[in-house]
Amino acid sequence: MTNDYLAFAPISPLVPASPATGLLDEMMARVGVDGIVAALADPGLLALVDQHAAAVRDALDSAGREADAEGLAGYARAIVAGARRMSRTLPEPGEAPVTCADWQAADWHLLRLVAICMLAEQNNAL
Repeated sequence: MTNDYLAFAPISPLVPASPATGLLDEMMARVGVDGIVAALADPGLLALVDQHAAAVRDALDSAGREADAEGLAGYARAIVAGARRMSRTLPEPGEAPVTCADWQAADWHLLRLVAICMLAEQNNAL
């Protein structure tokens, strides 16, 4: 993944994308859609993603931040940066795990990003 993930083009001239929603859209394309679909199909995986979501909410609350587009995107940036420091990669859009078993075995940072995407969807931050 390159540093280009921080620059986003508007969706259309009428609906400009903010950097925060652009990053969340990218995370949704990379891991969110497939991860959320898998979680909704497997109660154990959903519980695991819910635990990650609770940790995200707690971290944002402790930092005095909202679970809105800006807060969630900032948290996602920190997860991506940490993953890079540990030489972990993010799947390209369409290359994320698709089975529940693969998601159960996924790296921590991928599950945390799925939780961020789930919160973004729940909070209408996309």
